[in-house]
This record gives sequence, C-alpha cells and structure tokens, in this order.
Amino acid sequence: MKKEENPQIDHSPTLSNDLSSNLERIETTLGPTPDLKLLRYEIRGESLSILYMADLVDSDKLQNILKSIKYIKYAPPVDSSLFEQIYSDIYLTAQTFKVSRFDDVINHLLNGKTIILLNSINEGLSVDTYGGKVRAIEEPQTESLIRGPKVSFTEEIGVNISMIRRQITDKNLKIETFVIGERGKKKVALLYIGDVINPAIVDEARHRLEHISIDAPIDSGIIEQSIEDNFLSPFPQFISTERPDKVALSLLQGRLAIIPNQTANALIAPISILDTVQSPEDYYERWHIGSLLRMLRALAVFISLFLPSFYIALVSFHQGLIPSRLAFSIAASREGVPFPAFVEALMMAITMELLREAGLRLPKPIGQTIGIVGGIVIGEAAVQAGIVSTVMVIVIAITAIASFTLPVYSMGVTYRILLFSFIFAAGMMGLYGISLAFIVLVIHIVNLTSLGIPYAAPLAPIFINDWKELFLRLPISFIKKRPVFLDPVDEVRSEKEE
Repeated sequence: MKKEENPQIDHSPTLSNDLSSNLERIETTLGPTPDLKLLRYEIRGESLSILYMADLVDSDKLQNILKSIKYIKYAPPVDSSLFEQIYSDIYLTAQTFKVSRFDDVINHLLNGKTIILLNSINEGLSVDTYGGKVRAIEEPQTESLIRGPKVSFTEEIGVNISMIRRQITDKNLKIETFVIGERGKKKVALLYIGDVINPAIVDEARHRLEHISIDAPIDSGIIEQSIEDNFLSPFPQFISTERPDKVALSLLQGRLAIIPNQTANALIAPISILDTVQSPEDYYERWHIGSLLRMLRALAVFISLFLPSFYIALVSFHQGLIPSRLAFSIAASREGVPFPAFVEALMMAITMELLREAGLRLPKPIGQTIGIVGGIVIGEAAVQAGIVSTVMVIVIAITAIASFTLPVYSMGVTYRILLFSFIFAAGMMGLYGISLAFIVLVIHIVNLTSLGIPYAAPLAPIFINDWKELFLRLPISFIKKRPVFLDPVDEVRSEKEE
C-alpha cells in the first residue's frame, strides 16, 4: 500500500522539543473546541500528553492506548528510550506513525487519529483510532438485484475495501491511498489488479488524483468531476456504484476503482457507453435471461431517447409515414387539443420531471404516493381538459418507464437531458432534425474518452473480439478473454477449453 503523501505539508514547521509549546500551538490552531481532548501523564519523570478529537475516535481503540501507557508507567524500565518503548508497544496493536511536522499532527487529529507527544522530543506518535458511530452494512438502495449479494458500501473506507478483498482474494490486488482536499482532507483509495490492468491507465488515474486541487471532496461526485476527461459532456465518464460485487467484476475485467472515505459510492473507470446498460445480474442469471435483460435495456435506451421525438416528427411533418388507421386514431385523440405535438411533449416531459424530482425529495412513503397519484391525476385531468392527447400521455409514460430500466442512474439522467434536445430537433425539422441531432451525438461520443480509453469502444474504434458480449451475454464457458479495448496485461480470463 502506498504511503499517504501530501507534498503541500512537507514545508510546514516541525514540532519543538518543548511539550508546552507544542500543546499551546495545537490549541491555538484548532481554537477553543470542546471535542479536542487532552490527557496528561508523568512517566519516569517525563511529561507525556495524549490528544484526540472525541467524536472521531473509537473508544475501544483509545482504551487500548491508555492501557499500554498505564502498563509502561508501572513496568520496569528498559534499555530503549520511553518514546521508542511506547512506539514499539502500541505499534503491535494499532497502525502507528511517527510524525514530526506540525501540519501532520493537525491533519491526523482531524482524521480521527490519536497523537502522543513527549517533552524534550521533537517527534510525536500518531495512532489510528478512527471510529465512532458508523452506519451498518445495508442492502443497496439504488441498485437492487433479484439475484446477487445483498450488501452495499458504507461511508467507512476500511469496511469498503474489506468487502472488495473478500470478493478478490488475489495477492495482486493493489491499493494505493491519497489524501485529497485543502480544507477538508479526505483519504481516497485507488484499487486495481496489478497483473491485469494496463499500467498506463493506472498512471493516468494516479496523476489525476495527485493533482486535484479542491477545498473538500465531500462526495465521490466531486472527485469524479475533478478528474473526468471532458467536463462539458453530459455523459458520465465514471460509473458510480454502491455495490462491492460490481466493483470486483470491473477490477477483474481490467478496470480500476476509486473509493473515497465517507462516501457510500465507488467510482469505476475506464468505461464505455455500452457498460452503462450492463448489470452484474446479467452474469448471475443464466445466459438466456442475462441476454434477454441486456437486449431489453438496449431497447429501453432507444425508447427513452427517441420515442417522443419520433412521435412529434411523424405527427407534425411526416403524416404520410403513419398507417391510415393509426393516423385516424391519433387525429381523433388530438381533436380539440390547442397545442402542436411539440408543445404537448414538452409540457408532459417537464411535468414528468417535476413529479420525479418531487418523489425523490419527499420522504419515501409520500414520494411514492406523489409519483403514482400525481401521474394518474394530472395525466387524466390534462386529457379531460383537452390540453394534451391520450396518445401523448402514453408516449411520455412509456418513455419514463424505459428510462428507469437503466442500471446506471447518472446515465438515465443524461438520456433525460438528451430527450429534450431530440424533442426540439423534431419540433423544428422532423426526422431530418432527429438525424442531424443523432449525428452530432455520435460525433461527440466517438470523440469522448474515459481515462484516455475511447468511450465508444468496442464499436469505434472497432474491437471485433469484444462484440460477442455487446448485446448478448454468452455462456460463462465462452467468456475467456477480458475486454480487448482495455488492453489488459493478462488478456485471458479462463484457460478452460470449450
């Protein structure tokens, strides 16, 4: 594991030999704060102080330190100095670092570590006692599966990494840690399998993480936006997930994961646009079911993007392409509606977005009620009032349902944004407008990258070998190679013959 580094603290002042001076300096820096606790001891004529932030430490870990100090106080003297004896004893039970710089002491205190300082020693000990109340491991809230592990990440990075280690018991699973943030320093872990992933991808991720300059990475989303390839693109260039098994599957494919502390989501990269329609459940079910689900999601993408715009284009510009009987039905449903189909679609799409947002922000029981009642009542009332047609209500409802089938939430939001673009294009130029908008979209996707890997791969550039898992999920015995477009060091996933 890489040692935590922060080049910005290397030039900070060092601790002095005077314990009183060090304590006064710490109290002055942190100000009058009630959670900073200070314990004083006298051992063999030496003054010793223990400092910690009360709400950030685990009481059991702290008690172990105090027991060690008490034991040393009454034990016979040894040949080594008191400082070295304390370091040796505590090191056996807890992760312990020697610190000499003042900024390190402050940073470690604010990250839940306990600091031990002695008089006449210009060094201190930092003992990992981070803990306190943490959320229990629960089922995933946004990525539920019928079949598969029922655990999700928590806000504790150590717990999250242990979940990955339980899934991948490989000695080549590498974990590097970084400290990010100027005012709110946060530990971030970079995970990958050393003899599988392309080293260039790891170097790129490492370089970007080391050069993040932000106040405080409160959530993984802030880190994602700080290191993504193109901040102007509506497409997510990292997959955010709360599922450890999804991260494990991605690592085995030759990707990397970024797990920040105090965040219940991990980031996976590099990705392609086709990864956003795949779910871990595709591999947990038999290949027939996995393939069917994958194809349904691909169909849902096209519905959520194009259905309203196609309807607008056909009704407003290309009526001749509609079968006669269907055209009569649509005309009958639109009788008395004062707005063109373009305005109808906009009103209903915006109403659907408002209902969706209201359902998310309200408490869960009320949110579900608002979604169901709001959708039915508003849709029915709008039709009876002659504001929208029944066909348009059906079109928008199918579009909304299709957008919910995507396993990656942020990609669903992206398609909702693009939906409005295609509605405007269809409203202005019909099918020609949709075609132009689609061409612009394809050009953008082809030029987009994720950690330097083409976002449209394996379609552009073409990697024929990866096409066998494009829309179908082949039987496990056929999946012998890792994705070629990731250029893994170890391409072979299984040596078993068919």
